[in-house]
Amino acid sequence: MEKEYLSLNKLKVYQLARELSKIAWEIYKSLDWRDKKINGDQFIESTDSVSANVAEGYGRFHYLDKVKFYYNARGSLLESRNWIELLKERDKIKMEFYKKYIDCYQDLKKTLSGLINSAMNEKKKK
Repeated sequence: MEKEYLSLNKLKVYQLARELSKIAWEIYKSLDWRDKKINGDQFIESTDSVSANVAEGYGRFHYLDKVKFYYNARGSLLESRNWIELLKERDKIKMEFYKKYIDCYQDLKKTLSGLINSAMNEKKKK
């Protein structure tokens, strides 16, 4: 029997990462050009990097390659948290956007940790 694989688009962690990017884009669009330059560009790049690293890791064959990219995704996720906090502290975003971002962030953080643990468990099985 041939093994059936889950496609990337159906992977919960990838869906959450894409959702976080959508929320981040709404925040980014609301910034003026100066705030985009100072904080916004790095905020959107770090947020978008999460789904990009999940996708690249998911496409790798060896579990160590996968985990490396999943760790990069987690690092980018934490970086994005720094930028959203700075935007909030500087009164550059509406609280409703901040809360929406943080709610999705929290779900993604848990799900991403689960993905990392799962990949590491694959190593232990071999």
